[in-house]
Amino acid sequence: MKKLIRLVTLVCVVLAMPGFADENQSMSIINVNEAGLTSLVQLKGIGESKAKAIIAWREEHGPFETVDELLSVNGIGESTLESIRKQVSLE
Repeated sequence: MKKLIRLVTLVCVVLAMPGFADENQSMSIINVNEAGLTSLVQLKGIGESKAKAIIAWREEHGPFETVDELLSVNGIGESTLESIRKQVSLE
């Protein structure tokens, strides 16, 4: 019985650690039509250069009309888009 209690306690501790929680709970939604560099780099797989490319594309073409339109940004491909899809909004 003591081993079971220890095991349950250990599992609870591990699940409470950062990285084991549901990623949607701590994920903030970023509006790609208004976000600046600091906000955009919070997106998974988006570093400073891709964030700058998003801003440059937006300044040249206007607001994104669909999330898929991010594929038009230099450096953003299918895998990057899929990794950020749930983190971005258009408004």
